[in-house]
Amino acid sequence: MRASHADRERTIDVLKAGFVEGRLGKAEYEQRLTRAQQAQTYGELHALIADLPQGPMAVPAPAPQQYPQPQHYQPAVPRTFLPPPPQTNNSAVAAMICGVLTPFYGITAIPAVILGHKARAEIRRSGEKGDGLAMAGLTLGWLAIGLGIMLVLVVAVATV
Repeated sequence: MRASHADRERTIDVLKAGFVEGRLGKAEYEQRLTRAQQAQTYGELHALIADLPQGPMAVPAPAPQQYPQPQHYQPAVPRTFLPPPPQTNNSAVAAMICGVLTPFYGITAIPAVILGHKARAEIRRSGEKGDGLAMAGLTLGWLAIGLGIMLVLVVAVATV
């Protein structure tokens, strides 16, 4: 395949880097530079740089550690480039609070159920955290509503 001017320039850049790093002598560098400027195909260009590194050198792998890593291990990727951790859904927190307050204020069972269902739908849609909180609020709310209905039925049967 025929080489373009840009291909020749990239090859010349690799040759320059090889010369600056001391991998090529001055005479060999000038000879390869002349051949690169006259090259017509990729094959000719590749032959000129096949024995030279063509990019940043890989960092050698660290030696295996003999000691366990400390608890404050730093990840390889800085936190700046990591996505933010998912937030806890506010409706799930509210559902849990209402569910916990149900034994003290029985009326909070209804908001616990409503907020729990709302939170679960939002969590499925947005990927937020808090599904366990929403389920706990739902469970406590439905239990309180069920116990309230049973209490009303027992009172109604007892009065008849």
